[in-house]
Amino acid sequence: MKKLLLPLLIFPIIGTGAALAQSSLRPAIDSKANAIESKVVEWRRDIHMHPELGNQEFRTAKKVADHLRSLGIEVTEGVAVTGVVGYLKGGKPGPTVALRADMDALPVTERNDLPFKSVNTATYNGQETGVMHACGHDTHVAILMGVAEVLASMKDDLEGNVKFFFQPAEEGVYDADIAGAELMVKEGVMEDVDAVFGLHIASQMEVGKIGYRSGPAMAAVDNLEITLTGRQAHGASPWSGIDPIVTSSQIVMGLQTILSRSVNITENPAVVTVGAIHGGIRHNIIPEKVEMIGTIRTFGDDQQALVHKRITEIVTNIAESAGAEVDLKIEKLYPSTVNDPALTAEMLPSIQATVGEGNVISMPPITGAEDFSFFQREKPGLFINLGGMKKGGDPSKTPSHHTPGFYIDEGGFTLGVRTLSYFVVDYMGKKK
Repeated sequence: MKKLLLPLLIFPIIGTGAALAQSSLRPAIDSKANAIESKVVEWRRDIHMHPELGNQEFRTAKKVADHLRSLGIEVTEGVAVTGVVGYLKGGKPGPTVALRADMDALPVTERNDLPFKSVNTATYNGQETGVMHACGHDTHVAILMGVAEVLASMKDDLEGNVKFFFQPAEEGVYDADIAGAELMVKEGVMEDVDAVFGLHIASQMEVGKIGYRSGPAMAAVDNLEITLTGRQAHGASPWSGIDPIVTSSQIVMGLQTILSRSVNITENPAVVTVGAIHGGIRHNIIPEKVEMIGTIRTFGDDQQALVHKRITEIVTNIAESAGAEVDLKIEKLYPSTVNDPALTAEMLPSIQATVGEGNVISMPPITGAEDFSFFQREKPGLFINLGGMKKGGDPSKTPSHHTPGFYIDEGGFTLGVRTLSYFVVDYMGKKK
């Protein structure tokens, strides 16, 4: 308990005094954010109606680029395929702060009956599908467009510079080895950045609330592939073969001991899920081969290394004991999203200032993953959750992310604009 209480005690001490350095800009931010609320809603509805998959966000990128140029912001297009980067030079010297919004939608067919319901379809991995902003990236884009408008209107008062990252392919793409934030970082967008901030709308958190977590906040995600090769045999005489089905069953059970016996779950959770097993074609034939695929979720590099080590040991040893050959592949996708503790402490007063202390939620780790983590690997970063569920809603009855019924209440958009804007001016105020 002491480890949990100490950060809460020091947050206001570290952050409050420093944050006051630019508190004079907060009333102007509030006024400007309120004034453009209807524009932010309109942008979001338009983007929601015309969703685009990863690395195909051409219409969205053009809308963003045109808006940034209209504000006098320097624009670079075609970053990491379809990304847009805006650069706003402040009127006074200071640090460079990056803000990020992801632009891509998902291969999901929308079921909501909305006047701005998605109208797009696409081919994804060889299959025709509806396309939907089923994770709220449309809201992220609209909110950051609003932040750009607010900050551009007060650029002479900014004590530093702002970079706006409109990122493609956060959800990944099936036909490229590197995409999204990882590719943006590789192309150098973080080289002149001092700190980076982002937010994610949360369909099961009430509008008017903000969630945060210091340290590991979202999981690293890795793909797991296991191919077992035995010796085919007649089902009536299993002793004449090497059964990869039985071996795969033992592996599935063995993998569960990693979580129950190897991971210290009092510190952080972990997940090892086998999502599919394919093997065999007939009742009375023991097949030669079984293929398994799954997902791994961990928090922090040390835990990830431990879980990978135990998977390798368990899979290899069980296969060997059965006399089967095994091909094990673990593909690292996104690292854990880790909010820099010092930066989180500094910026907590900014969050509290936008929404009030009673509406700030210290969240448990989330086993979902985010490629915002690639930005955080380069410079200190903070990633927060913004409430998007209607007031009084029941989270257990509210459709979750990545589902056809995913829905966001528009009442929290202005709070998102204000919070990201506060992050910029308060961070700059601390560094002057």
